[in-house]
Amino acid sequence: MTDAIHFASDNYASIHPEVLAAIQAADGGHEVAYGGDATTAAFDEAITATFGDQALGFPVFNGTGANVVSLMALSPRWGGVVASEHAHIHVDENGAPERVGGLKILEVPAPDGRIDPASLDRYAPDLGDEHRAQPLVLSLTQSTEVGTVYSQDQLAALTDRAHALGMRVHLDGARVANAAASLGIGLKEATAGADVISFGGTKNGAMLGEAVIILAEDLREELGRDLPFLRKQTMQLGSKMRYVSAQLTALMTSTGASGEPLWRRNASHANDMAARLRAQLAPLAATGTVHFTQATEANAVFVEMPRTLADTLRESYRFYDWKPGSTPETVEVRLMCSWDTPLEAVAGFTQAALKAAGSR
Repeated sequence: MTDAIHFASDNYASIHPEVLAAIQAADGGHEVAYGGDATTAAFDEAITATFGDQALGFPVFNGTGANVVSLMALSPRWGGVVASEHAHIHVDENGAPERVGGLKILEVPAPDGRIDPASLDRYAPDLGDEHRAQPLVLSLTQSTEVGTVYSQDQLAALTDRAHALGMRVHLDGARVANAAASLGIGLKEATAGADVISFGGTKNGAMLGEAVIILAEDLREELGRDLPFLRKQTMQLGSKMRYVSAQLTALMTSTGASGEPLWRRNASHANDMAARLRAQLAPLAATGTVHFTQATEANAVFVEMPRTLADTLRESYRFYDWKPGSTPETVEVRLMCSWDTPLEAVAGFTQAALKAAGSR
C-alpha cells in the first residue's frame, strides 16, 4: 500500500467507499449466476432510469471488452470502423477490435480529439466496393483521449452525418461521466445520437466493470438478441455478475448528502482538480517554460515541457509521455486527475514543477 498520489491515469485511483459498500451489500447468500440475480435487475432499472426506457445494458469486465463487444454487435466482420487517430480502439487496445472482432479501423485526423463530420466523407465512396472494408460504424470518444469534450451540438452534427451515410454510431464512454459533468448535463444527453455506448465505471470510482448499453430503440430487438452471445463468446460474461452490476448501479443511483449521483460527484471532482492543476501551472506557461497543447475540458491536462523538467518531476510522480515535443529537448505529457485526487497533490506537483523550473 502506498500513500502516493500520481497523475498517470485515473485507473490508478482507489475504489470509492460507496462502491465498496454496494459490493458488500450484494454479497452473502446464493444468487442466480450470469445476471439472473436481484442486483443485476436493479442495474437494469438504473439503466432505463438514466438512459431512457429504450436502453438495455450488459455488464462486462473491462473497457476493451466493452468496446470490442459493442463494435462486433454493430458491424459484420467485413465492416470498417471509422475512428480518430487518437482513438483508444486504434492505439491502445493491442489491435483487439481487428484481431478479435475482425473489424478494420479506418483512421481520420482529429488534432483536438474531436472528429469533424466532414472527415467521414473520406470513406463514403468505399460503400459497396468489395475490395474495401465497409465503413459501417463510427466510433467516437466522449470525453476524448486528449481531454476535450464534444458539445451537444458537435455530437449531434457528427452522429447525424454518420447516420446519413448509413453508419451506426458507437461511443467509447470510458470517461463519459467527465464529459457530462463538464457540460453540466446528464449521461443521456452526453451520449445523444449514439446507437451503442461503452459505459465506463473503472475510471470513475469502480473496482472493475463497464457496460455495453444499447441506446437506439430501433436496434434494441436485434442487438438485444445478439449481445448475450457476443458477450459470452468474447469472454466478457461474468458468472457472479452481481458484483459488477452493483458497482455500476451505485455510480448511477447513489446520491449521498449532496443529492447528486455518484458518477457526477466523482467526475466533477476529477475535472475540478484538472482545472486547478492547469491554473497552478499557468505561471510556467506565462514564462514559456511549458506550453498547454489541448484545452482542459475534462480531467486531463496536456502540456509540453522540457524533458529535464519532466524527468525531475518523474522522481516523485508518475505520469505518461504522450508524444515527442516540438523540439528534441521537449516532450508532451498527459496529467490525469481522478475522483480521489486531493488538493494537496495538485499543490505538491505544481510546487515541485515551479521549483524544478526555477533551478534549471
